[in-house]
Amino acid sequence: MTKKQKLCFVIMGFGKKTDLSTGKTLDLDKTYKNIIKPAVEKAGVQCVRADEIQDSGLIDKSMYALLMHADLVVADISTYNPNAIYELGIRHAVRPYSTIIIKEQEGSIPFDLNHNRIFHYVHLGDDIGVDEAERCKEALVEMIESILKNKVIDSPLYDYIQDIEPPKLTQKEYQRIIGDLSEREESIFAISERAKHFMEGSNFIEAARLWEKAESLVPNEAYFTQQHALAKYKSKNPTVISSLTDALQIIEKLDPDNETNDPETLGLTGAIYKRMWHATNDAECLKRAIHYYGKGFKIRRDYYNGENYALCLNLAASIEVDLDEKTFYKISAKKARQEILEILSHLSEEEESSQSINKWPYATLANCYFGLGDVNSGMKYEKIYLALVTSDWEKETYFEGKEILTKLING
Repeated sequence: MTKKQKLCFVIMGFGKKTDLSTGKTLDLDKTYKNIIKPAVEKAGVQCVRADEIQDSGLIDKSMYALLMHADLVVADISTYNPNAIYELGIRHAVRPYSTIIIKEQEGSIPFDLNHNRIFHYVHLGDDIGVDEAERCKEALVEMIESILKNKVIDSPLYDYIQDIEPPKLTQKEYQRIIGDLSEREESIFAISERAKHFMEGSNFIEAARLWEKAESLVPNEAYFTQQHALAKYKSKNPTVISSLTDALQIIEKLDPDNETNDPETLGLTGAIYKRMWHATNDAECLKRAIHYYGKGFKIRRDYYNGENYALCLNLAASIEVDLDEKTFYKISAKKARQEILEILSHLSEEEESSQSINKWPYATLANCYFGLGDVNSGMKYEKIYLALVTSDWEKETYFEGKEILTKLING
């Protein structure tokens, strides 16, 4: 299942700025394009800088909303840009954790920030060396993954003053602000945020329209194509079969038949063919679903592809007349589920207080245990999944799959 992407908002100056403490002029756009943005995206997080959402009269309120809402903020305080320092202060006031401060290595650090952990990099002025950019990207990726997982307090306000609660930004207010931007359809970020909002509300027709627009604006971004395909087949518009056919045409842009090893692309292609089989009972569609799910599972050991690969093998067993083939499908499904439990064993060993906020592994664990006949463990992880789920369509998808699996296992 395609996962909701986390969001990083980047605080920094734009273009060339001079550090008055050193007299050195830095092209900060090079820092963003060569270090920050590729590192954030490599960590699987959506990266947005203020100039990418700028719209006349709206930059201030969208900035405040993003400083509160973003899962991660990266603040480059090189040259001590006043706006960047001010925005960092706001972030520290509204979020206890998930803020990274970076700075070019030369120059002094303001007293109020010198107790914070700061990531340093070397800037040549007009550009950043290739080796330095690579070093920084790798180090920053590790830092981002650790910070998002562990949620250690990095705001001095929440570190020094105990028992204070951060302010809350309601989802309704956040969507109102982002909606103001997306209605002008000038911001790729705002369009995608609006599309996510419609997905949350199961309005897949409108979501598909917005994902299509996002895809047309950034045609080389696989994420937008994947979301467009997902929303299209979920829309069932104008009919179930036509929406699946359209979704298949969309996802084929990412070439699932050849070189791709992207588990999201393979999983979505498998999902489309699985739904085609349910709609038509065409065995070839089920065969293709097994192929794509199996490819995603075997190449990347992706648990989502593996779970659906196992389910489709059970479906194949249910319609197979040859007893040897039927047995082969059932044994292969069992082995796949056992391997998935090994892949996700770190979740099985977690304490409740440290559980992941990503809901889908828990849905997979539940279904794997149900498929292996361990109902108690299945119910345990189903409970965790349902506590994390936020959208009706996500619950419906889960229970549809569980119902099919239950009938297959008990049949």
